[in-house]
Amino acid sequence: MKGSRPYVLGGVLALFALLAAVILVDVLGTVFFAITVAYLLVPLRRRLEVRGVSRWMASAATTVVAAVGVFVVLAPLFVIFFLRLNDLLALASLIPDAVSFELLGMFYEVTLAEVLAVIFSLIRSIGRSVATTAPVVFIKLTLFSFLVFSLVLGGGSAGRTLLALVPTEYHDAVRALESRARETLFAIYVLQAATAVGTFFIAFVVFSALGYEYAITLATVAAILQFIPIVGPSFLLAALALYQAAVGQFVAAVLIVVVGGFAIAWLPDILIRPRLARETAHLPGSLYFVGFVGGLLSLGPVGIIAGPLVVALLVESVALLGDELHVEDDDPTPDTSDSPVSE
Repeated sequence: MKGSRPYVLGGVLALFALLAAVILVDVLGTVFFAITVAYLLVPLRRRLEVRGVSRWMASAATTVVAAVGVFVVLAPLFVIFFLRLNDLLALASLIPDAVSFELLGMFYEVTLAEVLAVIFSLIRSIGRSVATTAPVVFIKLTLFSFLVFSLVLGGGSAGRTLLALVPTEYHDAVRALESRARETLFAIYVLQAATAVGTFFIAFVVFSALGYEYAITLATVAAILQFIPIVGPSFLLAALALYQAAVGQFVAAVLIVVVGGFAIAWLPDILIRPRLARETAHLPGSLYFVGFVGGLLSLGPVGIIAGPLVVALLVESVALLGDELHVEDDDPTPDTSDSPVSE
């Protein structure tokens, strides 16, 4: 009976973890993102500790580095907006008071006043939503920051506790799954950055070819929007298409939707993500894409991390079972170390 005590306590842990998930369902996405980010930051904290920095200071510095990284990614949007504000106002002044067009033999006219009324109504609606959700967003950001710091500070203690519950003969399997999870998470965040960089170059070529004056600025905005799930560069393309249509350049509006939609909004996800997933996460591009799209559609923004991660762990589980059954593997996944669980 005494030997079963750890497993009883493990069951209690699982029960309270499930209860916490039910009660904290509204912040599960925030908690999940914090865990994945902290999971990747632990090695940096350890390197700082090796250099003589205390664990608390190393954890704080690591958390600050992560925050600065997020700021560096989003800052260009605000910089570009302020630098190009006069140009945006000049472009807005070019919009005619009314736009007439023919559709199926019928003539239609849309006035600027009508468009502005719709836009202002939309802005008011968005403003009310932002005002309502802003406190919640601020609380979640604060929670995210504290969680990342706490998880980085705690290191691999939770991982070691969970590992201790596993029978010794299965430790190798747990470490293999943990290693696959770590390298997959690293690859996912690297892939996001690589996709943004690829989007910049593709967008620059497309905007230059279509004759846009501020191709570099537009390409930068498209690259940054790549970090925003679901919306992505499509928001920018839709805004450009609406502007082109407003000034009567309907061919240009169609071109930016068709060409830009294919090359800027769609092509980077198809061309870059699967290829790099195979190189960085040792995951077939098709499986990564299934995880990415399936997770995004099923879970929303959190799915871009959870989807590929679950698929990667499934692949690793199949490989472990194959090894146990002595099934030959023509493309074994290389072993890795330096994981938080083994800390």
